[in-house]
Amino acid sequence: MDESPQVKVEAPPQYDPTPCYPVLADAVAVGWSDAVGTLPKGTRVLAVDGPAVLDWAAVAAGLRAAFEGGGARGDGRSREGGPGREGRSGRVEFADVRTAVRDWETVRRLTDSDELRDDPDFARLAGGDLADLMDPRALAALADLDECGAGETGAGESGAGETGAGASAPARGGVLRILLGPGAALADSDVLWWADLPKRYAEAAVKHGRGRNLAAPEGEPPTLRRLLYIDWPLLDRHRDRMAERIDRWIDVTDTVAPTSIGGRALRETCRSLATRPFRTRPTFNSTPWGGHWAQETLGHNPDAENTALGYELIAPESGVLLGDDASSCVEVPFQLIVALSPAEVLGPAVHEMFGTSFPVRFDYLDTVRGGNLSVHCHPRPDDMRDVFGWPYTQHETYYLMHTEEHSKVFLGLREGADVEAFHHSAHAADAHGTPFDIERYVQVFPAEAGQLYLVPAGTPHGSGEGNVVLEVSATPYLYSLRFYDWLRRDAADRQRAVHVAHAFRNLDPERSGGAVARELIQRPRPLCEGDGWREEVIGALPAMFFQVHRIAVEPGRTAEQRTDGRFHVLTVVDGQGAVITTAAGHRHSVHYAETLAVPASVTAYHVHSQGPEPVRLVKAQVV
Repeated sequence: MDESPQVKVEAPPQYDPTPCYPVLADAVAVGWSDAVGTLPKGTRVLAVDGPAVLDWAAVAAGLRAAFEGGGARGDGRSREGGPGREGRSGRVEFADVRTAVRDWETVRRLTDSDELRDDPDFARLAGGDLADLMDPRALAALADLDECGAGETGAGESGAGETGAGASAPARGGVLRILLGPGAALADSDVLWWADLPKRYAEAAVKHGRGRNLAAPEGEPPTLRRLLYIDWPLLDRHRDRMAERIDRWIDVTDTVAPTSIGGRALRETCRSLATRPFRTRPTFNSTPWGGHWAQETLGHNPDAENTALGYELIAPESGVLLGDDASSCVEVPFQLIVALSPAEVLGPAVHEMFGTSFPVRFDYLDTVRGGNLSVHCHPRPDDMRDVFGWPYTQHETYYLMHTEEHSKVFLGLREGADVEAFHHSAHAADAHGTPFDIERYVQVFPAEAGQLYLVPAGTPHGSGEGNVVLEVSATPYLYSLRFYDWLRRDAADRQRAVHVAHAFRNLDPERSGGAVARELIQRPRPLCEGDGWREEVIGALPAMFFQVHRIAVEPGRTAEQRTDGRFHVLTVVDGQGAVITTAAGHRHSVHYAETLAVPASVTAYHVHSQGPEPVRLVKAQVV
């Protein structure tokens, strides 16, 4: 008998899980044939780049079917005005770019670090370029039509080889070479396509043992460790550098019927979004401690095991949907929008401080009818830089959106806590499964709805059961160094990993005793106000580069806001919602629990309350 909790949605939610934005100067094409129909006449080499974990065999199969079976748009024209495919003939060859990588031992040597070489969970964030992992001579040979004949590059998983001639083959009266795989853009080509897979699917694939890590040989089992810390940073930088060259962006979430837009439309649309408020596509993941608030209150993922982690805006993983409706959208990385217009999105000063890294994230931790989070900390600045490879660290804050009776927050060391005994207890729990009372060492505070709890790096912390936490934090999000996880088991019935050595190396003993309540649980401080609205600072510390504010607007009233050259991020935490109207006339509704990015270039905007009750929004900005 299934004893999993029954999920009941409390009310029809206004929360929109698939916000979409129109594509400029193009329409979303569906299917490989429509994409093939945009190839210019005379194309000799087509490079199709993208993430390593993508099903490249399916990409090759889709393209081969499109070339062999025809099916371009009825008018034979490209969606950006190209000449289409009519009247072409020739042979189409496929070449697997993954055959042009350096040997695996060299790749591992280049991407490992001495400090974390044998660490089972963490790796240093990869530096360098994707080109460092490629064999330049082998790559050049793949693109040289005189160097390598059809089918000589190996079949591999991509199904490389040749397809026969025919009226539908989109090449001159000779050969079209298609280079498939990560790094294809580094070869000489006439046309560059980017085939993308949103990162939530990449992570799921690797968890289930599918796909390959970047530059890994066929048959090498993929790992999340390499995906998160090595593959994604290298591929993200590579994609961002190629952004101005991309001729077509293809969303391969559906490998049979991918959606795509032209490169010019991609860039124009992304640059347009950099001048107006917009939302990213939210996602919720399940974990062993997860709760059900997002299912019951927002109607999100009702069939999932739980909705523990809600990614509202996390730059390395979030995407933005482009198209007229969610059923036929193209998803593009939020980070690509930042990379194309960093000064407009971030603001000049923030761009100078952080480059193209969007430095703030918003996400949910849902433990309603779930369990306690682990008690953990995040790397202190020196360790984050020197060991883990991030230039800035994972400072966090917890804004309590919802609490239940007896809910609590773990935060800071107890006055006079015996750190050596704490270390011994944590080690015994990890090595021998010996439970201990974490409250002997870590303070516990009542969870108060509407309160912000500041969590500077090195502070032991965790949310208790029965809370909904809106995390307003620095962007690094993969470095939870666990002291204790309640001896919890994972899906494979193994005790979940903790990171005792890392955690105690980064533990800040100054975050202890009465200083925790005084400094990390602050009371609101008035900042400014107007007719029917006010803004207050609810969290700020000298150690943190961002502040958290709260805007309260009475029914029917409007609050005035200015970006002053720095982006804002807003979430509605109380009330029905608001309408955001910019000085340029852009309007965007934002409902309860939704998160909105306001680029620095917006300059001035109004927040107009909607609904019969006051609305409150949490706002973050870099200071």
